[in-house]
Amino acid sequence: MDLNLKGLRAVVTGSTGGIGYAAARELASMGAAVAINGRLQARVDAAIRKLKSEVPNGEFLSAPGDLGNADGAAAVTRAVTEVDILVNNAGIFEPKPFFEIPDADWMRFFETNVLSGVRLSRHYTPGMVKRGWGRVVFISSESGLHIPAEMVHYGMTKTAQLAVSRGLAESVAGTGVTVNAVLP
Repeated sequence: MDLNLKGLRAVVTGSTGGIGYAAARELASMGAAVAINGRLQARVDAAIRKLKSEVPNGEFLSAPGDLGNADGAAAVTRAVTEVDILVNNAGIFEPKPFFEIPDADWMRFFETNVLSGVRLSRHYTPGMVKRGWGRVVFISSESGLHIPAEMVHYGMTKTAQLAVSRGLAESVAGTGVTVNAVLP
């Protein structure tokens, strides 16, 4: 499918591998200039090299930053100031029994999996609204609906993403900007 995204700019978080990498590749193959995000510059550079070999006409931008904190999100928004498409994919997970999950893990998961998308959406969405067109996508998980006993902290963040995406969608209704959550 070709959605003809020529002239549009996208940021895909957590795009040095996995779902984010695949999303970045597809957006680029449809003509969007895609900013690649990962925590480390070296991983971003390696992903861009690989993407260029797979999508020779693709345009890729570097947007490194650890989205588990506000400084990392600010680094991404400095690297790419405006976009038309935001894919909030960055996330972490780990199996751990509920009674062994310390407060620090709960906070780390919330910062990375939820606040990363909140921060970037808060930055990029007003410009989309002003231009009358934009797409914000949160990559959530079935774990947001069916919380896994071995990853309650992860499931909580995926449920929060569903709430954030729904609330943001209501906030921008009628502006030409859509906000959705995908549960792969």
